[in-house]
Amino acid sequence: MNTKGVILIIDDEPDLREMLQFKFEAEGYTVDVASNGLEGLEKLKTMTPDLIILDMNMPKMGGLEFYNKICDNSLKPRYPVLVLTARANLENLFKEFAIDGFMTKPFDIDLLAKDVQSIIIKHQRIAKIDRTGIKAGVSRHVLIAEDDQVVLNRMAIAFLNAGYKVNSASTGTDAIERACGDVPDFALIKLGLRDIAGDVVIARLRHMAKTSNVGFVLFTSRKDSHSRPVMEKLAEKSPVFIEYSEPEELQAAVDKAIEQKEKNV
Repeated sequence: MNTKGVILIIDDEPDLREMLQFKFEAEGYTVDVASNGLEGLEKLKTMTPDLIILDMNMPKMGGLEFYNKICDNSLKPRYPVLVLTARANLENLFKEFAIDGFMTKPFDIDLLAKDVQSIIIKHQRIAKIDRTGIKAGVSRHVLIAEDDQVVLNRMAIAFLNAGYKVNSASTGTDAIERACGDVPDFALIKLGLRDIAGDVVIARLRHMAKTSNVGFVLFTSRKDSHSRPVMEKLAEKSPVFIEYSEPEELQAAVDKAIEQKEKNV
């Protein structure tokens, strides 16, 4: 049966384990549980989790000792780890460790679920890249031009989580300067930039020798109002034109373009 991923929950609170197991199984994950680090190590003999949700304060073997047991010679854990703890002061300690997430109890379970999904998707993409490899000459560097800082941050996070190097610009002028200074593989340009329309930015960059081979994505939010004839004309002019609702739609479009680029190398 296909699932969204495999999660191992290690926590000594039975009610919490049961709640988390119910939540993640309902969302399509395969879930196993353990009440302490020793049980967790036994579980790892028969499973390969996509994520371990790890409590710190447990009997027999606590989270810190368990973490050390699953680290390789380079002191990195063999599995993605999200730490749960009632001690907020441990966050600074774990910044020194190679963990993927940290959440203090009590927590918002929906926020935890979003973090879990993001971590698992990121590592599944990294694993896919490791299996298939990226051909020489094909890299993962994007420039995003978006004048809404909140939206820009969401886009950047989506691409960073997927393993991309990200550069950003808040105006069309800035986008042109940044693209020429650090040439990306793909430039995602918002249609309705305040200073220069996104299609004009792309046209200028495509006619510059330095950026002529950049892949371009012209995008607009489905919330923005544009007439249908204008949209259809833009779609004809731009190699990739996307109306999107979530940043992941743009990231998926670039993933697809990279796969096509790899085939042509």
